[in-house]
Amino acid sequence: MERWRKHKFLLHGMHAEVSTRKKTFAEVQTERLDQAERTVLIKCPSKLNEKKLLQYLSSHGNVKSHFFFENRGISALIEFSEKSSIASLQDAVGIPDVSEHHVVPFKSRLFTFTLKNPVSQRMEETPLHLSPQCHIPVKDLIQKLCLADSISGQMYVLLNEHQLTEENIKLRFLACSLVRDFARAYFPDSTVKPFGSSVNTFGKLGSDVDMFLDFHDTGKHATKMKKGPFEMEYQMKRLPSERLATQRILSVIGDCLDNFGPGCVNVQKILNARCPLVKFCHQPTGFQCDLSVSNSIAIRSSELLYIYGCLDSRVRALVFTVRCWARVHGLTNSAPGTWITNFSLTMMVMFFLQKRSPPIIPTLDQLKELADEKDKHIIGGYDCSFVSDLRKIKPTKNTETLDVLLGEFFEYFGNFDFRKNSINLRKGKEVNKPESSPLYIWNPFEQDLNISKNVNQPQLEKFIAMARESAWILQKEDKTQQMINKEPWGLAALLIPFGKSNSSRMKNRMKGIGSETIKSLLDSLKLNNANSQQKAVGK
Repeated sequence: MERWRKHKFLLHGMHAEVSTRKKTFAEVQTERLDQAERTVLIKCPSKLNEKKLLQYLSSHGNVKSHFFFENRGISALIEFSEKSSIASLQDAVGIPDVSEHHVVPFKSRLFTFTLKNPVSQRMEETPLHLSPQCHIPVKDLIQKLCLADSISGQMYVLLNEHQLTEENIKLRFLACSLVRDFARAYFPDSTVKPFGSSVNTFGKLGSDVDMFLDFHDTGKHATKMKKGPFEMEYQMKRLPSERLATQRILSVIGDCLDNFGPGCVNVQKILNARCPLVKFCHQPTGFQCDLSVSNSIAIRSSELLYIYGCLDSRVRALVFTVRCWARVHGLTNSAPGTWITNFSLTMMVMFFLQKRSPPIIPTLDQLKELADEKDKHIIGGYDCSFVSDLRKIKPTKNTETLDVLLGEFFEYFGNFDFRKNSINLRKGKEVNKPESSPLYIWNPFEQDLNISKNVNQPQLEKFIAMARESAWILQKEDKTQQMINKEPWGLAALLIPFGKSNSSRMKNRMKGIGSETIKSLLDSLKLNNANSQQKAVGK
């Protein structure tokens, strides 16, 4: 009972969080990037005295916050109040012993802390609280969900277990800040910023960090001199295309990280992709990272989702639930392929919420109408304008519970006419498909692109089958009886791969649906179930 009181407190806390989260996307990013510049990462011995470590660090300046986490050993993230404290600490840090290995000199913000007399200091060791950096396995999540008293409660429990923690967000911005230190060796005025799931409020613990090298701030200061008879400008290397410039920049940064970056391993330069990038593993933080060069439209997409996620607590709870459900049933996969992506699923949830009566979130066109002059953005000929000030957006009058919304989501897309209609978040309504792709979801900004073009017909049919089966379960299951029998119920029942248990009931359900396509898909799922579940737990 005490555990569930905590969950109820969490639910109320999330409503309060949404009502007070009124900072613009740009304000949040600026604060986080500034925070990261005042932060260091220290590899620590497996056991140490936390108080004495903090006392030592405090001699260089006030420690504003800190936490410990486990990643190839124990590490500590230390945030100072002042940036000057880092310079003071760096001046007191020694160079590694080079008797066995040669080192590449670089004064980074990554340190190793050791005890000079570990035996004599062992009595002073204190147990450390470690901040979790990954979500719990699905089987453990299901047990927690069964403690809730409603499906809505279950969905908020899932959200709490999967969403990025404050500590994990700090670590993501620090990873970007550390990469920026290398980039500035070549491009002194550049910045490295996260985008996508790390910043749009829909990031999951354990997800990759998408980051981009930005020269936009440099451009702001590159205005030509207007006064007098002369003009002055920098001499720069001129290349025939922006793409070639991007490839050259990433090639150099990739080599720099590979050769000189502490903890940067498995560096891959993927320069011929539609969006050139450098992939690498950043061992000090434990993140898989994708580094690209300024992608303004991707940033606008991140901000749009940030706004939707801030408007109503139900938005994020429904997105996290649907994406977890999709992973369990093998509808999504971390590797590229013909399956639905998390981004496409998120867009489908947003569209569904726009279609409610009254709508829970506004359409993109409605957000555009609220935009003022500073919100105007034309990127590559595409209109990417929408309001940035959340206070200008009126709260929804929709009071539907998450219990209702989850069932209605599966019902809606289980019966959606995918053969004829496409999904358009700009308009908030179904429109005729402009081409024959099985699933057509308009890119919110680049309106001539289908973000789900990769999805083939079998994968779409699999999604429809799973949605219909899930809607059936939510409608027919007897929660009280299942709780008496100690069976998973509600959302917990949806996170057990269909066909794994209760096969006789599955057959009866399929008779009720009356679809041979669904039957064959569910049979095939049975065979691939173990693999799907493993992927669901691992990503």
